[in-house]
Amino acid sequence: MARILIVEARFYAHLNDMLIAGARAALEADGHEVEVLTVPGALEIPGAIALAAESEQYDGFVAIGVVIRGETYHFEIVAGESARAIMALTMDGIAIGNGILTVENETQALVRADPAQKDKGGEAAKAALALLALQERFGR
Repeated sequence: MARILIVEARFYAHLNDMLIAGARAALEADGHEVEVLTVPGALEIPGAIALAAESEQYDGFVAIGVVIRGETYHFEIVAGESARAIMALTMDGIAIGNGILTVENETQALVRADPAQKDKGGEAAKAALALLALQERFGR
């Protein structure tokens, strides 16, 4: 059994609830322990994961959030930098499933967040578990 921390940027609560439900279902179906930590926005997710990883309290992480394109360049910064930082942590050997949706509108987000449709929260959880399995395989 692994201890998994879901780190969510709770900007769109109704969408996050669906993403977390999908992630939690996937993790608990395999018997893993799940905890949720909330941060202000997607840019704070990688920092929170880095701090939690240093604590050695968790085996893996799932990043959850929704970034919807707006009228300014802010979307590109948030979407790109959060993904870049999560990838950097992953390359350092931290098992992270990235479930941060980057979409054009709420309709796209709803389809992707809903566990009965695209279930991106569940997919992110499964990605974290796959990386944990690779860590075990390669003796990390």
